[in-house]
Amino acid sequence: MARINLNEDDSVYFDVLKELGNIGCGNATTALAHMLNRKVDMSVPHVRLLDFKEVGSILGGEEQIMAGVYLMVEGDITGSIMFLLEKDSAKNLISLLMGMPASEGELNEIEQSALKEIGNIITASYLNSLSTLTNLSIYPSVPALSIDMAGAILSVPAIEFGLIGDRILLIENQFSEGLNGYFILVPDLESYDKIFASIGM
Repeated sequence: MARINLNEDDSVYFDVLKELGNIGCGNATTALAHMLNRKVDMSVPHVRLLDFKEVGSILGGEEQIMAGVYLMVEGDITGSIMFLLEKDSAKNLISLLMGMPASEGELNEIEQSALKEIGNIITASYLNSLSTLTNLSIYPSVPALSIDMAGAILSVPAIEFGLIGDRILLIENQFSEGLNGYFILVPDLESYDKIFASIGM
């Protein structure tokens, strides 16, 4: 049974999660810069603990078209992580990576593959920083890509998350180059225990 009561009012635990989120996003930004072979700046991430039902409105409404790369998290902690981009930001990112404009309509197979790989590298970098900070073994699964309304994309982790709790860690990150991204980290409750214990809490 988890002993951690995840509540934004519990400032000690929330501050730790916020710092882990900041460091993870910094690592992900460095990976993105290497991938694009150009300087990428990052604003201070906005970290929030939310009820899952609140997430859709934060992303601009459940009907907002998003691109989401979803991975299961395995090893010493378990759960899932998702990297979300508004569709226009996703196309902008693909253009920067491939050096040519993205398709005007739906993304073609090559563009989808590129976006999946970008999401894979960014989320893996985030998890690597978390692993280094906590000295826990954390492994991402093979990534899955979905381009759909935010509500539909979020239904995948929501179904799984509904079995273990009602709050998630949402990290909103604004990169330079007009890219607005979101990390959604959903460890199971026992994994939160392990994360806090690993840093002496």
